[in-house]
Amino acid sequence: MLGIGTLAKKVFGTPNDRLVKSVRPLVAQINALEPEIEKLDDDGIKAKTIDLQARARDGADLDDLLPEAFATCREAARRAIGLRAFDTQLIGGIFLHRGNIAEMKTGEGKTLVATFPAYLNALSGKGVHIVTVNDYLARRDAEWMSKVFGALGLTTGVVYPQQPEAEKKAAYAADITYATNNELGFDYLRDNMKADLAQLSQRPHNFAIVDEVDSILIDEARTPLIISGPSQDRSELYKAVDTFIPEMVEEHFTLEEKTRNVTFTDEGNDFIEQRLMAAGLLPEGQTLYDPESTTLVHHVTQALKAHKLFQKDKDYIVRDGQIVLIDEFTGRMMSGRRLSDGLHQAIEAKEGANIQPENVTLASVTFQNYFRLYNKLAGMTGTAATEAEEFAEIYGLGVVEIPTNRPVARVDDDDAVYRTAREKFEAIVEEIRKSHETGQPVLVGTTSIEKSEALSSMLQKAGVPHNVLNARQHEKEAQIVADAGKLGAVTIATNMAGRGTDIQLGGNVELKVFEALAADPEAHPDDLRTRIEAEHAEEKQKVLQAGGLFVLATERHESRRIDNQLRGRSGRQGDPGRSSFFLSLEDDLMRIFGSDRLDKMLSRLGMKEGEAIVHPWVNKSLEKAQAKVEGRNFDIRKQLLKFDDVMNDQRKVIFGQRMEIMEATNVAEITRDMRHQVIDDLVETFIPPKSYVDQWDGTGLYAAALEKLGVDVPVGQWIEEEGVDDEVIRERLTKAADELMAKKATDFGTENMRTIEKQLLLQTIDGKWRDHLLKLEHLRSVVGFRGYAQRDPLSEYKNESFQLFEGLLNGLREEVTQKLAMIRPLSEEERRTMMEQMAAQQQAATAGSQPSQSAVASLAEADSTIGSEANPHNPEFDENDRSTWGNPGRNEACPCGSGKKFKHCHGRFA
Repeated sequence: MLGIGTLAKKVFGTPNDRLVKSVRPLVAQINALEPEIEKLDDDGIKAKTIDLQARARDGADLDDLLPEAFATCREAARRAIGLRAFDTQLIGGIFLHRGNIAEMKTGEGKTLVATFPAYLNALSGKGVHIVTVNDYLARRDAEWMSKVFGALGLTTGVVYPQQPEAEKKAAYAADITYATNNELGFDYLRDNMKADLAQLSQRPHNFAIVDEVDSILIDEARTPLIISGPSQDRSELYKAVDTFIPEMVEEHFTLEEKTRNVTFTDEGNDFIEQRLMAAGLLPEGQTLYDPESTTLVHHVTQALKAHKLFQKDKDYIVRDGQIVLIDEFTGRMMSGRRLSDGLHQAIEAKEGANIQPENVTLASVTFQNYFRLYNKLAGMTGTAATEAEEFAEIYGLGVVEIPTNRPVARVDDDDAVYRTAREKFEAIVEEIRKSHETGQPVLVGTTSIEKSEALSSMLQKAGVPHNVLNARQHEKEAQIVADAGKLGAVTIATNMAGRGTDIQLGGNVELKVFEALAADPEAHPDDLRTRIEAEHAEEKQKVLQAGGLFVLATERHESRRIDNQLRGRSGRQGDPGRSSFFLSLEDDLMRIFGSDRLDKMLSRLGMKEGEAIVHPWVNKSLEKAQAKVEGRNFDIRKQLLKFDDVMNDQRKVIFGQRMEIMEATNVAEITRDMRHQVIDDLVETFIPPKSYVDQWDGTGLYAAALEKLGVDVPVGQWIEEEGVDDEVIRERLTKAADELMAKKATDFGTENMRTIEKQLLLQTIDGKWRDHLLKLEHLRSVVGFRGYAQRDPLSEYKNESFQLFEGLLNGLREEVTQKLAMIRPLSEEERRTMMEQMAAQQQAATAGSQPSQSAVASLAEADSTIGSEANPHNPEFDENDRSTWGNPGRNEACPCGSGKKFKHCHGRFA
């Protein structure tokens, strides 16, 4: 008997069904325009774009232009790449244009879907970003879809790491820009560290379509993007602490796998104190509870985490002596990414790798706050419904399930639960062997490199040929995935999220056509497609007869969404398929979420060796456990975002202020206001309001005026004059300081003075912001303990971070005023001496020694003619023209010829 809810859905349809139904008339309008658009020649298609652009500029609503734009884009795609979009793809495009997430099953053609809303929104001339999860997909999609956009008369760009600046600017200036989420976020931070508008890469954030939106906006959103610089070297301390961590036993610490945290027991504290004292790291008489021991406790905690919570070949791999992190969701190596707070250094010590210095944060932003910069945001994925609440609450995005072009024919088996991992893997190998013999392709999903390689060796012993796709085989990714649908193929994959290449039965036709077109651009797409389809049609038929792709998962993930992504690889475009999950009571999810009771029950039932329990109830209980984990992770991300929102408000103020300064032709008014505010503060400090003359501190005010304002004025005499009050003294100080700055402007030249003021302002803001970020990090690390005192950590963080921000602004005014008061042009003799020193230091640098920073600091005080001198080692290098810098890596030698690494030289300002 049907439940009331199920019965109502059958009669009225689900809210999602009604949403999809509401856009059917729009699809009918697009289809009705098809015959008219088909009659246009290639120039006619481009002329249509020009017409639509003119109407958009004249104020026409993009919604009104949608039917014509979509019909034009569909015809351009048919001609350029031989693909005519299905009606369901148009529906997906409509919901993307409306700022939603389109949940589309694997194989429904999301790459093509994105072209429709991208084309429509690019008509405004404000640019559209299409965001992918890795550089390979960004380049592949840009190259493939640029044919479509080119046929429409639009430009396409692609952004990638270590791209030449001129090329990057051109990519961002294009109508459609393909890029990874990481590169977009880093470019945003880099832009807000630059000192000149001409150096900025990005335009204002208009519209972004995020592919694999769940992976980017949820999975990766936990970790902020950070641009950092090196701090002091503590490698010896990490090595010393690491020596005794392996000796710690279970009685010494408590391990919380759910929260990924470790704490020491009393026995552990005693053990650590003894070992630290023996190593000479903890002074006699000092305990771990003393405030002076905070840093040591932090180091030991991070070392313990490195040993107990981070596993080699699961969380990271060692490659060329470097610790390379692995993305737990995609299984990819994250080269260049480092764990913060000394954790990466602790892992380096554990593995005997070269320990790199900890970094100081120069700028940071979370993906949540970066993507909320866009005026409109949309996303595509195969699995978003389970996280619909988070998308709505954090990003204001609705999730719409787009119907498949053909009904899904995949058979989803109930989970099979074995008592031990050994029994489970033996059953998996047997199941793979059977399917391989029938010719059915098998995709095996694992959760770590270690498990994928263990299963690979078991299959080798069983004589089953197979491919392995994990972080180690990252380079062969597209080919391995493309071959996974071939007859009898067995592919072991570590996390299939965001792979971006469909597994098509008999082989990937699109990839073959794409490669053939790249090899022979003159060939007609339709002819190539016909030939390639004929070649693999026979093999596809055999695969279909064998039952289509069999997805076999070796474990349940914490998130249902990741499981659904793996399962969704089978049964694309109405193909037959099958999915099975093989589990054991020793799996992480089962173990952490109470498999003890189930184990006892199975023992009582008398389960035999190799037997599995298979029942829909098991599926439901597992889904409930997964839903709990998802809910907890959402709460963690929400809490993190609340803290980051506090910093984000401050970040917007600072970045906005920087932009105003860069856009201004004359910042003299800003520096004057700062100077006058400093004078007001000085007078208020040394001549308190409503105080008597004998309470005034004339000596202190004189010294402060000399130090902060650079003026030598007789404050003591002023105070002794009859009828002088604080207002008169304020006016005299202001007049003296303004006259001093007017004289400097004359000495330097007005134009030079304006440049100096602007550069000083930007440099000081950047320095203060860096210090502020460090203070906020420290505040975040301790504010959680306020909860023990019944105080809300978030409220405490808001209040104290606001006070710190006020201190930043006050310090900024004082520092800028003081620096401007102290600068002076160099005399001819000083300038000559300076140039000789710099030449000598650069010679020393090429011989392997480091030049001192004093010359650079002094040069900042000289007039701007010195800064434009050609570099004696690389005459083509011009530090004011980034196009002469080339494209050095951060660890390569700086092109200026200083002998330093780029990141320690001109790369600091890049």
